[in-house]
Order: sequence, then C-alpha cells, then structure tokens
Amino acid sequence: MKVLVIGKGGREHALAWKLSESKKITQVYVAPGSPGMANVATLVDIGENDFAELANFAKAEDISLTVIGPDQLVADGIVDYFQNEGLTVWGPTAAAARIESSKAFAKNLMKKYDIPTAAYETFTDYTKACEYIESAKMPIVLKADGLALGKGVVIATTKQDAKLALEEMLESKKFGDAGNTVVIEEFMEGEEFSFMAFVCGERVYPMELARDYKRAYDNDQGPNTGGMGCYSPVPKISQAEIDEAIEKTLVKTARAMVQEGCPFTGFLFGGLIATKDGVKVIEFNARFGDPEAEVLLPRLDGDLYEILMDVLNGKDPTFAWIPEVTVGVMLASEGYPNAPVTGHVITGLENLCPETILFHCGTAVVDDKYVTKGGRVLIIVRKAKDFETARRDVYAEVSKIKCNHMFCRKDIGYAVTSPRA
Repeated sequence: MKVLVIGKGGREHALAWKLSESKKITQVYVAPGSPGMANVATLVDIGENDFAELANFAKAEDISLTVIGPDQLVADGIVDYFQNEGLTVWGPTAAAARIESSKAFAKNLMKKYDIPTAAYETFTDYTKACEYIESAKMPIVLKADGLALGKGVVIATTKQDAKLALEEMLESKKFGDAGNTVVIEEFMEGEEFSFMAFVCGERVYPMELARDYKRAYDNDQGPNTGGMGCYSPVPKISQAEIDEAIEKTLVKTARAMVQEGCPFTGFLFGGLIATKDGVKVIEFNARFGDPEAEVLLPRLDGDLYEILMDVLNGKDPTFAWIPEVTVGVMLASEGYPNAPVTGHVITGLENLCPETILFHCGTAVVDDKYVTKGGRVLIIVRKAKDFETARRDVYAEVSKIKCNHMFCRKDIGYAVTSPRA
C-alpha cells in the first residue's frame, strides 16, 4: 500500500514518520514536504494548494489513503475534491471543517447542542463590539472568526487592550478576512489541555491527552503562537475529567455534526479547560494538533495506517499508548510570531542522540546546509519514564543545536503535577 501526506510542517513530518512504521505501507509520499522529511518519505514537488495535481498524483501512484495535515486545506475543500475524484482521504469536508474555520459556527453549534463552553457574543460592527466591551468583565477573550494560524486569539486584561485587539481585527484587518467577524467571550479559568480523537460520523476513538504552550516566551509571556512546545500525558487532569470530556465534548460534538448534516471525519481536536464548573470547550480544531502530533504519535502503540482505515471502514481500531511520557521543545526563528527572521544556517543536528526524535517544521537546504525557513523551525522530542528525565534529556539535546537566530522556551513540561484535589 502507498500513502500520501499533504503538508510541509512538523505535524506532517510526524504523520509520515508514524505511517512509515506500518508493515502494510510500501511507500510514504509527502507533498510538498521538506528536505528534513526525506529519511521517512519521498517528497513530491506539488504545492499543497494544487488539488487537481495532487489528486492526479494519487491516482497515478494508486495511493490507498491520503492524509490531510493543514487546517486551511480542509477549510478550502480538499477533502471534498478528493472524494469527488473517487479517492480515499482522511480529513473533514469543508462543511465539517467549519468547526475550526468559523468560530461563530462552532460557538453556535455548542450553544444549540448544550456542549459546555464560555458565554459569548459575535460581532461584525466595531462600535457595537466596543459598547459590549465597556459593559464586560475583564479579562475577556477576543477571537478572529476564521483561520489565523493559531494567532487570532487575544486575552485582554483591560478594556483598552480589548479595544486595541478589536481594532486590529475588525478595522486594520490584521488577520484579513478571518477577522471580519469577531467572537468575544468570557475568560475561563482552569487547567487547559488538548484532547484529540479519531472520528468518523458518530464513532469517536479518543487519544491520550497533551498540553501545549501557546505563548512565545517563558512563564506564558508574549504573543500567542502556533505552539512552542508540548508534553503528554497530562497528569493534572483526572480520569473523571477525561471521562466527562469524552462524553460531554467529543462524543456530543460528533453527534451534533451528524445532526447538522455535516458529519465529521478526521482528527477532531478539542482545546479544553477543566474549570470549577466542569470541563468546557475553548475551541475545536479540524485537524491533528501541532505540536500535539509530535508528542502523541511517539506514544501511539499501533499501526496508524490500520487505525485510520479501520475507522473509515466502520471497524473498531486497535491501539494503545505506551506508558512513557514525551516532552517536545519547539525551536523558532527570531522574531516569531510577528516577523520571523529566516535564512540562517542551523548546525549540530548530526550530534543528536539516536533516541532523540526530530521533526522539521520550517527548514530548507541551501548549499547542503539546513537553514531556517519558517517561524517554527524544529521540534525536539524525548521519551522517558518520567517528566524530570524527559525534560532533562530534551533540553540537553536542544543545547546541541546552534543557530544565532533561533530561540525556544526553557519551561516546557515544568508545571506537571498529579491531578488536582
């Protein structure tokens, strides 16, 4: 069997890496991929937005399964296109992807089907939104309705900051059309966690938990990013809270999507928070998390290809999770997320230990040397029996990588404790 992964970031590298372990797979292709993925897949020089050429390639190579990575592609209808061409594809249709591509759609869905989330209002008019902010309790959360690469969320602690963020979204169009509508919601306090599942219609198969770090700098300072690191599992979340999250968020949402006539197939990502009033939804994503994929897939005990095909074909998949923990640290370009500086040589990758798992997120090869190409560049992952060992090992590996124009957070995985009382 042959599989095709579409995308070029760390998530796609992790997917290709895990799929390459399958005994049923003879060839893994990644389009367009990046040079750092060449050790696990064959790179295909087709742009991820060229649906026709990608579908033609899948037909010509007799691809048995195509796995879609990025959120923008599913929002743009790549799954619909592949299905119309008679190809087997893992991912949600454009209608189902609205659970991520439209915050307003997701919030309205949760309200209609009594899925726990923050109270909210939706605005397209700047003046009316400002009036709402004047009467709101701080802090408050503002979200660009559309896709903004994980950066379209602002937690404002003052009304002045809230209005500034509102002006950037609605008036200055910082996020383009993604900010034409803004969702303003109450700030929820509690322990955040990422909960993903393999989903097809009403059938939901939960994964392990992960916890990512959105802010750019240590101690959760700086702007929101696509994710600066991650760990799995999440000991602070109790089994009771996990069970609650499965039934009241993941399963309930999958059923709601079926009821709405847009059943979800793919990786359903619940960005959740355990509050004093129970588990609630912060947001949903319509794809595998990034960097969550990079710490979850190394813990997955099972054949990813068989899992995806079983779920698509109505069979219960067989998989488990290894007891070891994983910690992943992201290396990002100087200036990320606002104005990343790229094109700088990276050295030291050859010095990493064999046990270290390295995923390329935004690199290129120039004159036989790796250089920075994107905002997020590399993620280093280590497995260990406990978090203390994993943290020590991953940062020891990070120290081997040299580039004058990259940075990372130094506190990934340091706030891990047992479940709260």
